[in-house]
Amino acid sequence: MPAAASPATDSAPRVEQNSGTVTASGRWTAMAIAQPNAWQTLLQGLASTRAATAWDLRPIDPLDHVGAQVLWNHWGKAWPAQLEMDAQHKAVLDQVAQYTCSMPEEPPRTWADRFRSFAHTGPRIARVVRDFLRIIGQLTLDIIRLFRAPHRAPWRDFSGQLYQFGATALPITALVGLLIGVVLAYLTSQQLRNFGAEAFIVNILGLSLIRELGPVLAAVLIAGRSGSAITAQIGVMRVTEELDAMRVMGISHGFRLVMPRVLALAIAMPLISMWTSMAALIGGMAAANAALDISPSYFMSALPRAVPLSNLWIALSKSAVFGILIALIGCYFGLKVKPNTESLGRGTTSSVVTSITIVILVDALFAVLFKGVGLRQ
Repeated sequence: MPAAASPATDSAPRVEQNSGTVTASGRWTAMAIAQPNAWQTLLQGLASTRAATAWDLRPIDPLDHVGAQVLWNHWGKAWPAQLEMDAQHKAVLDQVAQYTCSMPEEPPRTWADRFRSFAHTGPRIARVVRDFLRIIGQLTLDIIRLFRAPHRAPWRDFSGQLYQFGATALPITALVGLLIGVVLAYLTSQQLRNFGAEAFIVNILGLSLIRELGPVLAAVLIAGRSGSAITAQIGVMRVTEELDAMRVMGISHGFRLVMPRVLALAIAMPLISMWTSMAALIGGMAAANAALDISPSYFMSALPRAVPLSNLWIALSKSAVFGILIALIGCYFGLKVKPNTESLGRGTTSSVVTSITIVILVDALFAVLFKGVGLRQ
């Protein structure tokens, strides 16, 4: 019985299986296989003959390399146990079998391969570390220069950056902090109610928001908002050749571009962090009052006892470090932008991703270093 229905045209390739032998007939050429529905019909017929070991190719007329490749792949790139065919068919199949090769499996990487890979990527990492340390060193020299001659400092740039990074970020950080506080309070209240420990919501919200979530949340928002702006501003100056003009005029990039932004974020970041934590506490207080009937007066009176003052200093210090790192990373990628728009977009994206990653890593470092500070036993 035929394994697959024959196509409407006699020229289409087809296979039939009778008494364990598969007979292939028709025109096994690229043109015949490309006929409408011929390929799907042929695949269905071949699928039903996958286990066959006896083939008869004599009715095929003609057979080109495309048809031979279809047969060779269907046989698993090995000759079947029984095969009858004409001499011209054997010549075509021999050529396909001889020149068809499979991709070799990739051998496992050895230590020598890994060393060679590091030899290619190591210098690039070393250059990045060198350039970043150079920016830090130049910033140190610029701060010393600021203290020596404060009247020559770019105070207008500093005040403008402080307003842009600080004041304009207050609405969005307050909104996000408020919503985070509400969500955290509602989720926590569901668990505390099961154990009759509703009063401990003050401890949980106070420690988590003031010590961890407030600074980290504010840093992530500032990294996406101000860090990208720093890279874009300096990158546009590179594209428009303003940086080259500053160098020609003898104006230091570090003193006029890097230092004001670093100082502005170092001052603004702790304030934004406390602002975000305060908004989150207000949201958590309102949610605790609605979900657990904990009055705001009790919340405010229990908060100083639940959260020692040292947690506030930890939050402020880590926020200042976050601000300095975000500004330095933004300036680094901005100065590395090449004079084209593609490099500008890539640098801005890398700046945001790197800043957020570094913020999380530094926060984990602070958590390890100060794990026994500010926590009541």
